[in-house]
Amino acid sequence: MTSRIGTFLACAAAVLFLDQLTKAIASSLLVPGEPVPLLGQVLRMTLVHNTGAAFGLFPGSRLPFILVSVLAIAVVLYLFARDAYRSLFNRVLLGCILGGALGNLLDRIRWGRVVDFIDVGLGSVRWPVFNVADSAVTLGVILLAWNLARSGRTDSDLESPPGSDFARG
Repeated sequence: MTSRIGTFLACAAAVLFLDQLTKAIASSLLVPGEPVPLLGQVLRMTLVHNTGAAFGLFPGSRLPFILVSVLAIAVVLYLFARDAYRSLFNRVLLGCILGGALGNLLDRIRWGRVVDFIDVGLGSVRWPVFNVADSAVTLGVILLAWNLARSGRTDSDLESPPGSDFARG
């Protein structure tokens, strides 16, 4: 296995492990819907069983969300194979996105819902409750888009001869 694939898979495995571990701990220690303050009202742990998309959006049936997760995983694997995504930073980010997508997919397949528990906000103004997988996917996508925009890479750059981009890892 090359270091490129190893880095990608190690990041995915680390996120998947951390996601499943924290969900198991939250499920065993928290009572659904009862917030436990960690940093006052700014950061609380609140167990929620989410049948919708990331951050509790669009609650509904599980099959569409399973299909979207499988599609997202396929897109991540496709992007990983592309030349523009070969830098170490991009490999790490794609691995985080893959691990997060797998974490929530595993929950949906096993239980028909996703375990969320990270509750952030001030008083009644709160972000939807989320989990490690949601964070990995969201931050991974944002940072990947930022990194690609910053580097100015486009699909036409994929035609560049190998070795022409010193940032590849």
